[in-house]
Amino acid sequence: MSPRDDVVARLRAAGCVFAEEEADLLLEAAATRAGGLEAMLARRVAGEPLEHVLGWVDFAGARWSVGPGVFVPRRRTELMVGTALRELSEPRDPGGSPTSDNSRAMVVVDLCCGCGAVGGAVLRGLHDAASPAGRPAHVRLHGSDVDPTATQHARRNLEPWDARVHTGDLFDPLPADLRGGVDVLLCNAPYVPSAAIATMPPEAREHEPAAALDGGTDGLDVLRRVVVAAPGWLSPGGRLLFEVSPAQASAAVALAGSAGLRAAVVQDDPEDDDPTGGTVVVATRR
Repeated sequence: MSPRDDVVARLRAAGCVFAEEEADLLLEAAATRAGGLEAMLARRVAGEPLEHVLGWVDFAGARWSVGPGVFVPRRRTELMVGTALRELSEPRDPGGSPTSDNSRAMVVVDLCCGCGAVGGAVLRGLHDAASPAGRPAHVRLHGSDVDPTATQHARRNLEPWDARVHTGDLFDPLPADLRGGVDVLLCNAPYVPSAAIATMPPEAREHEPAAALDGGTDGLDVLRRVVVAAPGWLSPGGRLLFEVSPAQASAAVALAGSAGLRAAVVQDDPEDDDPTGGTVVVATRR
């Protein structure tokens, strides 16, 4: 049996659905870590998330640093990145007309940023795209998270992009001069109802911080705080984007409306009833 076949067999025996793909990634990582394959394989077989073992997550076309105790961005959250990039491609004022001031810096805030992959992917997308007329010459990105372990990874991921990362509760650590000037406010807040935590895969509930998963009784506790405060931070026509489950979308839209924001729901496939599909609410300051 080849070394790869042995790794695949051990992963498959541990219940890893994508054993072949995982084996290739572990072997790739072990090539640069002396004596590391056995240790990494043991961690994975014991149930630790593959991303924690590798030290990175593949998200929106790039690898982002993660590690033990840090929330792993889900593939469905790439919908938020794509939606943000579409929203940013044509900045609008509250009345729906294109803005006239295209020279000022565009301000993006990644709230509940975790490892910073969501905000980083948006910033990367803006830099990688062509520069059509009307796009602001510069983007300022700020990330904020209450978990210092997460923000250590966020700094590693975002500071090469000249972004600033802050540790603290929601808006509290953000610079005061951002008030009223945020063009896009990204928020991948926890939205799993407390009672549903026990039904999550062991990789999540045993290895990711509860504060990054548990959204309270109906899953919207943290988002209520975000939505209430958001209008004071958004620029005129600025947009708040946050992820929810499909079942929470109607309540989230009503929540945004009660804060004076105009809300719409974006889904990966409106005809798809898959409860794991991406669902993003875009709430615009009037």
